[in-house]
Amino acid sequence: MPQVPDSSLVITAYGWVPEFARGFVRDLRPRWFCEEAGIDYSVRLISAMKRPEWYFGEQPFGQVPYVQDGDVGLFESGAILLHLAEKHSALLPADGQTRADALAWLFAAFNSIEPIVFQLSAVNGFSAGEEWAKLRKPSLEETASQRFDRLAAGMAGREWLAGEFSIADIAMATTLREADNNGMVSSRPVLADYLERALARPAWQAALNAQLNDFDDSFAPQKERA
Repeated sequence: MPQVPDSSLVITAYGWVPEFARGFVRDLRPRWFCEEAGIDYSVRLISAMKRPEWYFGEQPFGQVPYVQDGDVGLFESGAILLHLAEKHSALLPADGQTRADALAWLFAAFNSIEPIVFQLSAVNGFSAGEEWAKLRKPSLEETASQRFDRLAAGMAGREWLAGEFSIADIAMATTLREADNNGMVSSRPVLADYLERALARPAWQAALNAQLNDFDDSFAPQKERA
């Protein structure tokens, strides 16, 4: 196991991913939180192509991010966002309806929107040539269109999902950013404007730049190295 960086908050991320995935790996979510809240963090890089066996003891599925926060370690970006928000009293309303709204929209991003985005990416991208994808695509796009229409209606009139910018917005904006490849966001002004506001935040750009700058070709497969 490599030496853990000297920081109380350490985010595990991939040291290299293919070009199409750069800027979309989910360690962006805790990075964005830290940039918004002004929290210092270090990064521990692992190989995405040959994940070390010891890492499965921390993250059972070998995915990122995994966060070590002092004596506490946890995985799943939603759990990480909630942990950080509660610990640092940041990006999460303290109580009342606004807190309830933030929590509901946080889980909505992961449970109601992200699974559909995954499926759209499969039928329109990774598995586009497969017979099952051709058969699945029409009904999936109809279902997705209805879901995104309902999302736009629910977000109408909101600058952010729960009053001030919160962890719910980190979750939703990063999810919608991936859906935009399928036109589900750009075709709906409420969602497009919301995403534009979120990605205009300096903390988002700082988080994105940090992820891109951390990619290291020494982690790339041999055939990918210059």
